[in-house]
Amino acid sequence: MPLDTSLVRKQFKVIGTRVRRPDGIDKVTGRAKYGADAFAPGQLIGLVLRSPHAHARIKKIDISKAEKLQGVKAVITAADLPDLTGGDRGMRDILENCMARSKALYDGHAVAAVAAVDAHTAKQALKLIKIDYEVLPHVTDVDEALKPGAPLIHDDIFTDGIEPKPTKPSNFCKLAEYGHGDVEAGFKEADFVIEKSYKTEQTHQGYIEPHACLANVSPDGVAELWVTTQGPFVYRNHCAALLGLDANKLRVTASEIGGGFGGKTHVWAEPLALALSRKANRPVKLTMTRDEVFRATGPTSSASIDVKVGVKKDGTVTAAFAELRYQNGAFPFTWAEFGAMTAFACYDFKNVKTVSRDAVVNRPKCAAYRAPSAPIAAFAVESTMDMAAKAIGMDPIDFRIKNAAREGTKSSYGPVFGPIGIGPTLEAAKKHAHWNAPLGENQGRGMACGFWFNFGGQTCVDLNVTPDGSVTVALGTIDVGGSRASMALAVAEELGVAYEQVRCVVADTSSLGHNDMTDGSRGTFSSSMAAVDAARKAIHTMRERAAKIWEIPLDEVEWIDGQAKAVGEKHGNKAPLSIKEIAAQAANTGGPIAGHSEIVADGAGVSFATHICDAEVDPETGRTSIKRYTVIQDAGKAMHPSYVEGQYQGGAAQGIGWALNEEYIYGKDGRLQNAGFLDYRIPVCSDLPFIDTQILEIPNPNHPYGVRGVGETSIVPPLGAIGNAISNAAGVRLNHVPMSPPRVLKAIKDAR
Repeated sequence: MPLDTSLVRKQFKVIGTRVRRPDGIDKVTGRAKYGADAFAPGQLIGLVLRSPHAHARIKKIDISKAEKLQGVKAVITAADLPDLTGGDRGMRDILENCMARSKALYDGHAVAAVAAVDAHTAKQALKLIKIDYEVLPHVTDVDEALKPGAPLIHDDIFTDGIEPKPTKPSNFCKLAEYGHGDVEAGFKEADFVIEKSYKTEQTHQGYIEPHACLANVSPDGVAELWVTTQGPFVYRNHCAALLGLDANKLRVTASEIGGGFGGKTHVWAEPLALALSRKANRPVKLTMTRDEVFRATGPTSSASIDVKVGVKKDGTVTAAFAELRYQNGAFPFTWAEFGAMTAFACYDFKNVKTVSRDAVVNRPKCAAYRAPSAPIAAFAVESTMDMAAKAIGMDPIDFRIKNAAREGTKSSYGPVFGPIGIGPTLEAAKKHAHWNAPLGENQGRGMACGFWFNFGGQTCVDLNVTPDGSVTVALGTIDVGGSRASMALAVAEELGVAYEQVRCVVADTSSLGHNDMTDGSRGTFSSSMAAVDAARKAIHTMRERAAKIWEIPLDEVEWIDGQAKAVGEKHGNKAPLSIKEIAAQAANTGGPIAGHSEIVADGAGVSFATHICDAEVDPETGRTSIKRYTVIQDAGKAMHPSYVEGQYQGGAAQGIGWALNEEYIYGKDGRLQNAGFLDYRIPVCSDLPFIDTQILEIPNPNHPYGVRGVGETSIVPPLGAIGNAISNAAGVRLNHVPMSPPRVLKAIKDAR
């Protein structure tokens, strides 16, 4: 029976309060266990040998000397991970990314791995592995990769989305188009047409905890994996498939997670640790170095985008077009397509079209980074929208309000919007003190809008009422930003008990049904739907028990404020029964009291935000400092406002780093030159202003409490808002991210 969401609750007792976080004490005292904290008696240390070439054919691997080194217990190559994917292209790419087969496809691609009694011995063993490479031409730039005659990375990629399908392989993975209306006719109606090209460089999520796991495979094929991950069930399924294990024989337990932001949604070294353990018949612990994290795990795409916007003098946008070219790393995916879907989603345009071109290059396999692809597209679109507003002399917020999407708008990517928050965030931005504050010398103010779809997906929750009346909730969704607190709040609200009476834990894959990744801003949305459903089932059971205790019909028992109450005048002498009193009699009334829920959480509400930024640019050096920053975003309903504000601030902080400093720098040899936090500069406290937040609540009608996901949208507007602020401060349009001092200074000098 589906969860009833027909009436979104408006009044709450605990939802929306700022209760204490359940993981706080463990994290500040160091008791919380992360990926590298896992330990097993007799464990070995695993290390991975990685390609020093961007593109090279592996002619021969000699592991004989490494295998003979004292203390080495296992050495593996691709031969130890046979292809069991049955022709599934996606799984085959995952397998090949974990361990190179015939070719190394990027600098850092794994080619062999060892397990030894200690790290020193493992390092010695890596040096003894001899590999004969045939170095091949490489390509790391998306535009270069799409040119005829570019070095071919795969000989079996034939562009999807083109009819008839090409017969010649290329680096062009997929073509996709979205939109409606007639853009050419729309441009003819325009008084002004603004065209601009943009580039964004590749960035990494910058999570503080590197990838780490402990694998243990016994001779009977039963295996365990302790790992830092955003999705233990997906890790289980992928690892089991790649190693030929039954999924029920692989138990995956997730640690606390020291950041992920989309980067811990793929398996990287975990199948290698399992393969080493299986071969050595010992537990194997594998922890990546920071260099490995940068060179061999999934950063975001770099991209090249052309945008064209037509506008009338009264501010009406008559047409909008964008072509987006994204690189996917060495393996095909649809990151450009996501950019095409999100590019113009904030607006109600009569004529709109986006074209996406996904390409493979000799870089690591790309992964999600918080609203993947959307920040890149928003930088290009929001910069062009600002230029269009300037062309007609209109305030940039008023211009966007005039063209904003609203309930009933057919979105640029297809669906018709229900109740949405883009208009309210823009109205709030216009009234905000920040928008009307004075600016100093060499300072500029910018704003931008952002959108993300959000996602629900498969979710499973177990709720158990203990004999003393307290409640435990087992979740399968990894807590990356406060979901344990939010779930406890949801259960407490539904049951009518105190927040402190509920404890939530993240279960392993053998203890609960499948749960999708914690991605797509689905954590709180989907798990709270399942938690509410489980709580309602437990309430039904407790009403049945109360009816049995009182010996009255079930329909004469109501659940009010955490108690069973007998309704009707004839039951006036029956005192209400609390959860504790009902639980105490459970053994005599039917046994344990529980609620279980398994759902596909459909109806995730789309999310919108508007950001305001003040930037100061030093005209002599090009250095930019952010002086003030404001995030205004629709949360649907903020379950725990402090966590919501933290998500807003975290996304903005990451966006500031992306906009100003962060980028992968590749040399002519195709090797990454800045694989570490010393040279890949993420923002520190001194780089950031206080980030002000304003939570709006436009309820999502598809959730019983009106919740929308909030974790990703906050990273979408910063590139555009900061780009507009810098351009206003410097007096010249910036079109290349990151807008680092050398790029800003060059733009200023070129303008002079």
